[in-house]
Amino acid sequence: MRHGAAVASKCRPVLRCQSQQLIPSIHRARRWQTTATTSAPAIPPRRWSTPLAETIAKAIEVTGPVPIASYMRQCLTSPDGGYYTTTRPTHDQFGRRGDFTTSPEISQVFGELVGVWFLTEWMGQGRPSSGVQFMEVGPGRGTMMSDVLRTASQFRSFSQAVEAVWLVEAGEGLRRQQCDLLCGEGVEMKEVDGQGQILSYWEAKSKHGKGIPIRWVEDVALLPTNKESTGKTPFIIAHEFFDALPIHAFESVAAASKPPKTELLDKDGRPMVRPSSASKVPQWRELLVSATQPKIDLFTPVTEGGVQQKQPDADFHLTIAKASNPNSLVIPERPRYRKLKRQPESRIEVSPESYRYIQDFAKRIGGDVSGNKPAGAALIIDYGPLDTIPVNSLRGIREHKVVSPFSFAGQADISADVDFGALADAALEARKGVEVHGPVEQGAWLTQLGVKDRAERLMKGLEKSERNGVETGWKRLVEGGPTGMGKAYKVMAILPENEGKRRPVGFGGMVAP
Repeated sequence: MRHGAAVASKCRPVLRCQSQQLIPSIHRARRWQTTATTSAPAIPPRRWSTPLAETIAKAIEVTGPVPIASYMRQCLTSPDGGYYTTTRPTHDQFGRRGDFTTSPEISQVFGELVGVWFLTEWMGQGRPSSGVQFMEVGPGRGTMMSDVLRTASQFRSFSQAVEAVWLVEAGEGLRRQQCDLLCGEGVEMKEVDGQGQILSYWEAKSKHGKGIPIRWVEDVALLPTNKESTGKTPFIIAHEFFDALPIHAFESVAAASKPPKTELLDKDGRPMVRPSSASKVPQWRELLVSATQPKIDLFTPVTEGGVQQKQPDADFHLTIAKASNPNSLVIPERPRYRKLKRQPESRIEVSPESYRYIQDFAKRIGGDVSGNKPAGAALIIDYGPLDTIPVNSLRGIREHKVVSPFSFAGQADISADVDFGALADAALEARKGVEVHGPVEQGAWLTQLGVKDRAERLMKGLEKSERNGVETGWKRLVEGGPTGMGKAYKVMAILPENEGKRRPVGFGGMVAP
């Protein structure tokens, strides 16, 4: 036993040496593991590009993926950070310091020619001496309406016929800007009882003409109804408005190719195929918005707040619905859609909310059974294809650059191409007493209205730098190319049906005598 003890005692120093210098002991190994676990950097909560993006993502977490239309509506008009409904003192949506520049902001000639076009329609419809009502949806800062009213004031009979101007604007901050420009800075907007309408409206006197009343409502449904507007002539303007209305996007998906399950047996015990309820033709499936998965680099250095998190390219992305949903029923069964439906992987974009607005325009212009005769005109100016269905056109605009529509929710404009063919169909279906002209390219429309002559008269007497600015502006409105707007933007008109006796100016027609 001594010998054994002696051997053991000789071995212990060796083991201590190994435990101290070569490998850790079991106890030390456990301490090392515990230390590693407790000191591992914690992953912080996900950071979103904007507070509104986080709000939308939390809603999606509860409800599941949402239609593009729901996402667009939240981004643009949410009371909690929507793009058009939130006032930001340090940031404006329009102009060089904003996110995008519209045609009226580029040159006053644009708004003036819009005013001239309505003048020609007033003349063509018998020069009514009263009851003319201008209505504009999405009037921006009010720049174009200011140019229209200034132009109208130069024609006494036309100006005296204008009874009121109605502006449809949901944003409180934009209403204030419009009032400052049209009525004078700081002029009070008084709230007026709607006299039978759903809600009241705001009103102030225009500084153009003889104090034409300017009235604001938040939605087209709050405008005076046809019954309340008997004998009126509505002149409606929608400039870069329909591109911001929510869209739904769909993809055609081929019918399932898998054979149905054989769960039933006949009386002889043989498998009996149960009739399949699945469609044998392609079906529309909606494209839905889902939150992206955060990208985290575990090898970035640790900071006081934890691991530095690299932001994903976008907060959201598109997924396709696993089955047809109720929104698939909003697609009108027209030949232009049926043909694409038969081709799997085809995509289309539709905007039911756009139909609501264009049908309202048509009903106001086309008359009704209560005694209103067809009168007035609507002018729609926006970007989109001439005769095809828009596809994959959703985009974001921020600081004059195209960005992902799924980044900077509430802090970037979101828009999509306008389907002019669908608008025309919806207008004609809403009222038989209207006809649709166009769309035509903006450059061709402005040229027929004499944009060059008007610009040349405007440049007379100006300094060289000012002349260059006017010339650059009007040419950008009519030219094509990457910076030109003449081909990308289209113009469409809705008029009272006149059996083809008269075509409007800019669409092949002449000024009425």
